[in-house]
Amino acid sequence: MDNPLRLHYGVIELPDSACSVGAAAPVIAGRLSGGWQLLEVMSVFDETGLASRRDRAGQYYLRF
Repeated sequence: MDNPLRLHYGVIELPDSACSVGAAAPVIAGRLSGGWQLLEVMSVFDETGLASRRDRAGQYYLRF
């Protein structure tokens, strides 16, 4: 978000067809709302990576 600048890390569930960084970006960008803008897809992972990311994502864990 801009004005004021706010950055957040989140975790989002994606369809099987978007399980690469390049394929995930347009899917994620299309789901964001409320003034949020995607800056970077850091990684993609399967369900085994969910638990370790839950605390870092906080309220943005599976929000979009």
